[in-house]
Amino acid sequence: MKICGLQKMTLLDYPGKVACTVFTGGCNFRCPFCHNASLVLHQDKQRLVLTEDFFSFLRKRQGILDGVCITGGEPLLQADIADFLYQVKSLGFAVKLDTNGSFPQRLNELVQEGLLDYVAMDVKSSPAHYREAAGIEPFDFAAIKQCIDFLLSEPVDYEFRTTVVKGLHDAIVLQDAASLIAGAKRYYLQKFEDSGDLIGTHLSAFTDDEMQRFLQVVSPFVHFAALRG
Repeated sequence: MKICGLQKMTLLDYPGKVACTVFTGGCNFRCPFCHNASLVLHQDKQRLVLTEDFFSFLRKRQGILDGVCITGGEPLLQADIADFLYQVKSLGFAVKLDTNGSFPQRLNELVQEGLLDYVAMDVKSSPAHYREAAGIEPFDFAAIKQCIDFLLSEPVDYEFRTTVVKGLHDAIVLQDAASLIAGAKRYYLQKFEDSGDLIGTHLSAFTDDEMQRFLQVVSPFVHFAALRG
């Protein structure tokens, strides 16, 4: 595993659990609003956390932490992620995976092997605008749809989420995105924040009032919807 960062404790990343967060390097997307650009574009320049050092840390946190969040970058790019997650689970920790939803087979395999307890999948945009939000061409939406349909079948606990950015999203785009996940358990609209480590430039957020209006647009499609950020 290419571990490019470790947040030793978080009360926010894993709903209902005290967790740590592992940041993996590399991603197959180039979302302009990505707030971890250095992990995506300059992963080779990152100072890595040795796997053995991470598990030494984790063993010392047994009884203190409940779970481990795996984020990135795109964690499913890591060839040895299954072995890594097996070790995490063997220590008694719950696992949450953040993913862009572009590797349906790998996601399916990890779930079927019992290595994931919670999956947070980004829904970048509506099908017609996904290419712009993902920042790559050509773009095959079929894999995204497979991951969505897989999670909607509820093989594992999950949430969907969309980072909402001016110039990329509006009410119609978000309505179309929400219709993709109709019937979902949870859907979060995340207000864009400039981390100072973005892939794109000249990006900005909607106001709180605008985000509230977007929430009203998407809420009818899902069982639970809320704002973050």
